Amino acid sequence: MQLIESEEERAAFEQIYLAYRQLMFFVARRMLPCDADAEDAVQQAFVSILENLKKESRRCCPETKAFCVLVTENKAIDLLRAKKRLSQMDLEAAERGIGTPPPGDGGLADALARLPARYRQALLLRFYSGYSTRELERILGMNRGSVQKLLWRAKNALREELEKEGNTD
Repeated sequence: MQLIESEEERAAFEQIYLAYRQLMFFVARRMLPCDADAEDAVQQAFVSILENLKKESRRCCPETKAFCVLVTENKAIDLLRAKKRLSQMDLEAAERGIGTPPPGDGGLADALARLPARYRQALLLRFYSGYSTRELERILGMNRGSVQKLLWRAKNALREELEKEGNTD
């Protein structure tokens, strides 16, 4: 609510919130396995609605109701996809042992093994598992800038480790 500038927009948002919050929770709960996930989807939906509040000129009409339901369904689907992606990552990590690559070749694997766990995890998720920066945001629970900075620092640390060994390739 702090993002709303005018009192008129605040009243409009509150009207939409009070009118559709239970419906939106019902829609999200129907698609998601638990109440906490449904609440997250509804919260994300309200953030999207808030961002589009100026575009919606009519309040509490069938079009607004449909818009709220559609946004909630999309946010619930996004959460399902993220959870599916995380569970697949956990399964793959268990099968592959994503924690530490096997050392012994005197090169990249040894250098990765000497990195702090956070750097190693970020590099392996990004470059070995192929996750995008946006996916890493969700996986690591960080914002885009923090993920990019973490990857930058991890790459620099890896470069330094490789240079210590005389590998500059």
